[in-house]
Amino acid sequence: MDFELSKQEIGRRIVLLRNRKGLSQSELSKSINISRPSLTQIELGNRSISLNELQRLSHALSFSLDDFVAKDFQLGQNIDSTKEAQPVTEERISIPTLNINKFKNVLLYILERCAGKPNVGETVLYKLLYFSDFNYYELYEEHLTGAKYKKLPYGPVPQKLDSVINQMLDDNEIQRIKTAYKGFAQKRFLPLQKADLTQLKASEKDVIDKVLEQMSDWSATAISDYSHKDLPWEVTEDGKDISYNLAFYREVPYSVRVYDEDFDH
Repeated sequence: MDFELSKQEIGRRIVLLRNRKGLSQSELSKSINISRPSLTQIELGNRSISLNELQRLSHALSFSLDDFVAKDFQLGQNIDSTKEAQPVTEERISIPTLNINKFKNVLLYILERCAGKPNVGETVLYKLLYFSDFNYYELYEEHLTGAKYKKLPYGPVPQKLDSVINQMLDDNEIQRIKTAYKGFAQKRFLPLQKADLTQLKASEKDVIDKVLEQMSDWSATAISDYSHKDLPWEVTEDGKDISYNLAFYREVPYSVRVYDEDFDH
C-alpha cells in the first residue's frame, strides 16, 4: 500500500464495519476468538492488530484486506453485497431515547433510598443517575432511562432534567428544598410518592442498588472527582454528549462487567 494505516484509523474502520454488520463487540470478539477487552483496545487505537487477527476479522466482517488497507477506503465497498446486513439496532449505535416514565421512577426510587442523607443534593443525584444509566448499559447493552448526559465541568449532567423535574413538582411527585451542607447551600429533592417498582426490571433495580450502596454516602466533591476519572466522561469533549458505547472501554474500578481473559494469551 502507498501509505501506512495508524492504529487509530484501523480501529475506526473496524468500528464502522462492525456497526454496519449489526454486531456487538461481544459477538465479534467471540467470532474471532479474542477477548472483548482486546477488541475494544484495538477499536480505540490503543493496541496493534496482528495479521492473523486481521484475517479473522475480514472473514467475520466480510471485507477484503486489500480494500480495508486502501487509502480511499469506503464503507460501502468493503461489505460483501451478497450477504444481507443485519439492521443496526438503537442500542448498537447507542442513540438513547429518554423514557420519561422510567426516568421518573428511577429518580423516585433513588430519592426514596437517599433523600434523607444530607450529602445527596443535586450534584450527587446527577452522578447517581449517570452511573446507574452507564453501568446498566455496560452490563446489558440496553438503555435504562435513555437519558442523554453532557460533559460539564462538575461531571456528567442528564439533559432535559429540568423539564422532568418541573413536571414532577407540578404533579406533587417530589418537593424541592434548599439546605446547607458543610457550609455550602445545596438544592435537594424529597419524594412525595413511592416509585412504581413494576416499571423496573429486577436487573435494573439491582444495578441501581449497587450504585447506591457504593456511592450514595459520598460527598459532592468525592463523587464528582470519581466521575471525572470515568473513561466516558474523560474522553468526551467539553459540552458534548457522552456516548454510552464508551462504557465498554472502561477498566477497573469503573467497569462493572466481568470480561473473559484473552483467549489468545
